[in-house]
Amino acid sequence: MTNRLNGFVHKIMNERLNVLSARVLHQGDLIAQWDRNQDTRRLQHSISKSFTCMAVGLAIEEGLLHLNSTLGDYFTYDSPTSITETMFPPQQLMLVDLLRMSSGHDNPPLHVEERASLEEKDWVKYYMSLPLDRMPGKQFTYSSGDTFMISALFQAVTGQTVKDFLTPRLFEPLGIHNVDWETSPLGVTLGCAGLWISNEELSRFGQLLLQEGNWKGQQLIPAEWIRSATRRQIMTSGDGDWGKGYGFQFWMCSHDAYRADGAHGQLCIILPAQHAVISINSEEDQMQQILNAVWNEILPILS
Repeated sequence: MTNRLNGFVHKIMNERLNVLSARVLHQGDLIAQWDRNQDTRRLQHSISKSFTCMAVGLAIEEGLLHLNSTLGDYFTYDSPTSITETMFPPQQLMLVDLLRMSSGHDNPPLHVEERASLEEKDWVKYYMSLPLDRMPGKQFTYSSGDTFMISALFQAVTGQTVKDFLTPRLFEPLGIHNVDWETSPLGVTLGCAGLWISNEELSRFGQLLLQEGNWKGQQLIPAEWIRSATRRQIMTSGDGDWGKGYGFQFWMCSHDAYRADGAHGQLCIILPAQHAVISINSEEDQMQQILNAVWNEILPILS
């Protein structure tokens, strides 16, 4: 199976891209794999966001949440005292705004550096102390803080962490056991990051997405939710594969594909037209170059 990835491996080696593991599934079968050393559980960074999205879909199906649910419906923190007539209170933020990262912050809160240094232990209180700079729902601004608030909102509504909720409903059916997912100081599943799984386990998640939530005859996630989450919900202004639009915690891609992705080259690419999944783990910041290698060297073997 390694031979089918020779072109990809040659490309990443020539370009000195520190890709660690690759898996290619086609028609549900593993057709190619490669590991620089071995496939171990690694921090998946923002791929975690796409797992959090699955919990939201289940909560909506059960009538526990709605896309128009607001932070003010469940959190009683006062509006920021600094708010002016030109600003918007975060209490008005709807779940849909958080899912498509259109919350209205010019400088999104709770990014990784801020999380590491923040003295306030109640991250929900901190997030809701910051006025929005513009009307929500109009402009995409990538925000890990938005996804953390999705996780916090989910926990407030269900009484369970995202991790605990997903364990019997998603992780266990996929054969992903003893999951480690980092939390906030007050025990909220990080949601935006912090999930540790292997690349092979990630490829199973990708196959579930390709099958629109069906796994071995069981509908784990509503198919309509996956279709909604993985189509463009808002425009993005980035270059290359970051300029194709954003769904609900998923990026749109070239070739009518979509992906979950995480910092330093974690990728789970779903190609519905090719009935294929490509999962990659890396320690590499040149993520567009990795994607270019996928399009140039792996996509042709799927035809």
